[in-house]
Amino acid sequence: MEAVVDISYDQILSLVKKMPRLQKIRLTEELEKESIGSQLSSLLKAFRTDELCLDEIDKEVEIVRQQIYERAKPENQSCF
Repeated sequence: MEAVVDISYDQILSLVKKMPRLQKIRLTEELEKESIGSQLSSLLKAFRTDELCLDEIDKEVEIVRQQIYERAKPENQSCF
């Protein structure tokens, strides 16, 4: 069972300001991991769909690749 501690944001901030620099860096890294994990999960949930299959995705990728290739070709290909 986790213990619940009732502490305010200002109290946490005060404690963090008193921490040594290395501990602040470690705390920041942990907070970033938590935030990134949460953001990634939300992003994956937002884009999850049953409406597309891998074949449809592959076809669309090939269409876009062909369009990019066509735009990259020089307009006037002439041989000298």
